[in-house]
Amino acid sequence: MSEIPKCRKCNSEYVYEDRDMYICPECAHEWFVKEENNNNADEDVVKDAHGNTLSDGDTITVIKDLKVKGSSAVVKVGTKVKNIRIVDGDHDIDCKISGIGAMKLKSEFVKKI
Repeated sequence: MSEIPKCRKCNSEYVYEDRDMYICPECAHEWFVKEENNNNADEDVVKDAHGNTLSDGDTITVIKDLKVKGSSAVVKVGTKVKNIRIVDGDHDIDCKISGIGAMKLKSEFVKKI
């Protein structure tokens, strides 16, 4: 019987296996069993909405209008963001948007240029 690992993001012990994936019910993080076997746990790959791998210094475009919490400002579709930084957490992109300032974005709402 194989040992099911703890969640990579929240370190939860309630991870379960579904076909060829491990799933954490607490934070909804999913990863392939193959990745665990390859010992890639030290580095999570951040991908955009189209599956392209993002890295520090990339230029991205916002693909959906995003409301700025606590403000009446909106980040419009097509806004180009240069020189991003990849960080840990739910909002995994740290950047500066002209006219708005420093922000954190989710990778699922951007595409790589």
